[in-house]
Amino acid sequence: MQGVARNFFTLAIIYSLCGMGLGLYMAISQDHGQMPTHAHTMVAGWLMSAVFAFFYHLFPAIGQKTLANVHFWLTAVSGIGLLIGLFFLLAGNAAIEPLVAASSMGFYAAMLLFAFIALPAVWKTA
Repeated sequence: MQGVARNFFTLAIIYSLCGMGLGLYMAISQDHGQMPTHAHTMVAGWLMSAVFAFFYHLFPAIGQKTLANVHFWLTAVSGIGLLIGLFFLLAGNAAIEPLVAASSMGFYAAMLLFAFIALPAVWKTA
């Protein structure tokens, strides 16, 4: 695995460690108030980043394009902003809501970009 595929897979592992750590913290403290943050970390972070990694691994030529790097950085920056913002929002800091909103829109834009990149590749007739 190399290039943007490796970057996404590395990001996926980081998300999984953070999400699992948050899950352990909630279990130990018996405070499950961060359950939405935990779920977003595991699904939007770990799962989606792993899927992106394997897509780019299966289609290495697409992973070498500039648009793939744009996809990685848009996903990484907006995803990290979303999860950090969501953590603080659920902890009672309402002032962080604009970051959560902007990051959510950025993460959605990253998924739209992935659809633009991936769908032509998987529907291409050989």
